[in-house]
This record gives sequence, C-alpha cells and structure tokens, in this order.
Amino acid sequence: MKDLPEVRGRLTPDRPLNDLTWLRVGGPADALFQPADIEDLQSFLRDLPPEIDVFPMGVGSNLIVRDGGLRAAVIRLGRGFNGIKVEDRRVTAGAAALDAHVARKAADAGIDLTFLRTIPGAIGGALRMNAGCYGSYTADVFVSARAVTRQGEVITLSADDLNFRYRQTDLPAGAVLIDAVFEGPEGDPAELHARMEAQLKKRDETQPTKDRSAGSTFRNPAGFSSTGRADDVHDLKAWKVIDQAGLRGARRGGAQMSEKHSNFMINTGTATAADLEGLGEEVRKKVYDSSGITLEWEIMRVGEPLTE
Repeated sequence: MKDLPEVRGRLTPDRPLNDLTWLRVGGPADALFQPADIEDLQSFLRDLPPEIDVFPMGVGSNLIVRDGGLRAAVIRLGRGFNGIKVEDRRVTAGAAALDAHVARKAADAGIDLTFLRTIPGAIGGALRMNAGCYGSYTADVFVSARAVTRQGEVITLSADDLNFRYRQTDLPAGAVLIDAVFEGPEGDPAELHARMEAQLKKRDETQPTKDRSAGSTFRNPAGFSSTGRADDVHDLKAWKVIDQAGLRGARRGGAQMSEKHSNFMINTGTATAADLEGLGEEVRKKVYDSSGITLEWEIMRVGEPLTE
C-alpha cells in the first residue's frame, strides 16, 4: 500500500491478522497501524488518503477476518490506550483496556461494573457492541466517550450520539474510539469481587472457555441476553433453537458448534474463516427451516474470501 503517512508508532504493510483474532483465522490487512499515542493516531487519520478504508480492531475476541484479508488500514490500539483511572465515582478507561481489568479496578474502588468481568475483549469493542450480560449493558453505565474522527479531530460522544441498541451503536464512519467514562452503582469491594468470582465459575462451567471461540456466535432471537438468574426464561435463546435444529456439535472442516454450549463456534485447530462462516450460515439456514427463526450473527465478519 503506497501513500501511507509517516508515523511514530508501528506501521506494517500486508500484515496477516490470523494471530490477532481469538479464532486464529484471517488473511492480511493492507496495513496494520499501532499508534504511539493520540497525536500519532490523529495525524495518521488526517493524512491517510481518503480512498483508503479504516478498520479499528480490538483484541479480536468477536471477529472473523475472511481468508482473503482486509482491504483497509487496520488500527489496533495498545499501550498508551489501555489506562484505567477512577475519580469521583467514575471510571475512565482507554479503548484498549481489557473489560476484565476495568471491572476489577472498579470493584477495588467500590464501583459495580461487575458485568464486564466475564465479557471477552476490550472497552472499545464493548462500547461499539453495547456488550452486556447478567441483565446489564454497557449503555446502562455509560457517561461519555472520546473518538478520533477520520479528519483527525478528537470529539466527545454522548449516549444520544451513539444511539445504543441491542449489540449495536452508531459511530461516525472511520472514527476510532480512544476512551470512555463509566459510572456504576456503589458496592462493597469484597462483595463485588466475590460476585465476579461466582460469575467466572458459572461461565467456565457452561461455556467452552478453553477452546478457540469468539464468544456467542448469534444474537438471541428476542434481543435479550441471559440474565444469569435461576428463573431466567430460555424460550428464545439462540442455543435453544440451535439445539432444537439438532446442530449441537455440528461440524464443517475444522469448525464446530461446541458440544458444551451450542451457540459457541470453535476452531478445533484446522479451521479456515470459510469453514467458520460456512458453518454459521448452515446453522442459520437449518434453524430457519426448523423453527422459522432467522438468527443474526453476533460475531463480526469482515474482509474478502480467498479467491482461487
């Protein structure tokens, strides 16, 4: 890729992305940029030719990059964008801060952001997807966020700007989230940490946490996430309709719907992105045929298929 701006961070052309996603699949990006700081990110976005697309990438926990790669400049924030600060009952977290770290640091200060503890990924992705579990969503604790626009300007975003919905938000095209402010209920630090340990134990018992997966494959049909309560209703959970279609453990190449939790797709070791996406589409078709329900992907799929 030519005409790339001068940077102080790391800029790598034709960078394979498979090792940067939890599913370990994907072809190369035209370029991967890891900015040194906010100013480096601002100048890169401002000076990048407008015809070059930008794709912000977190830790790749909820992502399939197709085997042909991504025709874009992928921006991955790292050190310098992962700080966590607690002040006046509010938590400010960099977009690259891991959700689990934010939950723990908040709990230390007696702030309840415990729902973030079991969500894989970083704050930028949690914000982008309005991530949630146990009946709580990112939108519930959100105060404000900052992003760098494609023109290189730092802007502040409100809840109205982001228009939070189930697993969706609105971000200006080409903008890169850099940090966010959250405000959660107060709680006793010991109790908050104990709750998070219980959540982790429950997650490890019910989800294939030791396999290569990208979390939930499909959104729950009714648009709600599991509350985790004993009286939770599972009538319209994605795993339920996948089970009813007889697809628990279904395979395609190296891809498999987990035997432990049928809404988790795993790479058994040899899967390509085409295997994973193909299995997902097969599941969607068979679920529709058996129940009339159209499952929607929760995993983001980007890039181009591999051409012969």
